[in-house]
Amino acid sequence: MPRVTRVSRLTGLLASVILLAATAVACGSSDSGSDDGSGSSSSAAKASSAGAFPVSIAHKFGSTTIKSEPKRIVTVGLTDQDAVLALGKVPVGTTEWLGGYKGAIGPWAQDKLGSSPAPTVLKDTGTGPQVEKIAALRPDLILAVYSGLTKAQYESLSKFAPVVAQPKQYNDYGVPWQQQTEEIGQALGKADEAKTLVSGVEARFAAAKKANPEFTGATAVMATPYEGTFVYGSEDPRSRLLSDLGFSLPKDLDKVIGDQFGANISKERFDLLDQDVDVWIVPDTTSAVTKLHSDKVYADLNVVKQGREVFVKETSDYGNAVSLSTVLSIPYVLDRLVPQLAEAVDGKTSTKVAQPAS
Repeated sequence: MPRVTRVSRLTGLLASVILLAATAVACGSSDSGSDDGSGSSSSAAKASSAGAFPVSIAHKFGSTTIKSEPKRIVTVGLTDQDAVLALGKVPVGTTEWLGGYKGAIGPWAQDKLGSSPAPTVLKDTGTGPQVEKIAALRPDLILAVYSGLTKAQYESLSKFAPVVAQPKQYNDYGVPWQQQTEEIGQALGKADEAKTLVSGVEARFAAAKKANPEFTGATAVMATPYEGTFVYGSEDPRSRLLSDLGFSLPKDLDKVIGDQFGANISKERFDLLDQDVDVWIVPDTTSAVTKLHSDKVYADLNVVKQGREVFVKETSDYGNAVSLSTVLSIPYVLDRLVPQLAEAVDGKTSTKVAQPAS
């Protein structure tokens, strides 16, 4: 895919409470098909909030029960490793998407690795997860939350470990980072910690919105010159960066894209690009920008004439962090993206949108 995702009487009372909680979890657990469409299980929430197992998590292909605390975790979801690391666990295997990082762990997450060895990096070249190599890692949990896993791939992986697939109520690769973090928290028995992590990052968004009230109500779109002009839909984590900062996405965006995380658009729909700010993920911030501006249809848009574009180099740490948009990478992104957005929407054509120092 392109970069283009929380003394005796007292003892007896406590024992009774624990027994009742365990009974409720056991009665509520299911191995398949018990999804109510909400993307979460009430029994899972109760179990995970106490850090208890078993825990069941609903997803696109039914429901998966994790019977005990996982020790050997493999992430098939392209960004799932960050939530695992944020919750104090190190995967034994990760799936490479962006490349260039040992263990598929970016600089924003390196400190979470500590002294542990880097995970084994698996590859998905377009034919799906490397099942044999995953099996060789002897996982007791496979996470595919930010993924496009097929039912056949899910069933194949499920033969040797519980698999938590993508939630069914979103497009593939469309799970919000908040839900991704909280579902992985449930799977690891760390639901409360996951909710705390989410709250901390959401507080960063709230602070940015408060400091930049002009963001709220302004329109924005996220795009990349991938095989023409590719725009990201409202369910893509990159677009959600803009929404979470208060921006509104183009009204017809999802109608044009359909049930995908993004799509290429024709020049007839370049109106989707004429917003208060365009954020472009580009191969470089020099020649790629020149090429964009050489298109007369695009160059004639007000967003270009008024200098309201933000350019992010896709292969930089910044660009990679934008594409991942995880609980760990987002703070790294906000430190860089928010100043650029503020410069782009200040209403002054003379203001230049500066590139981050690093």
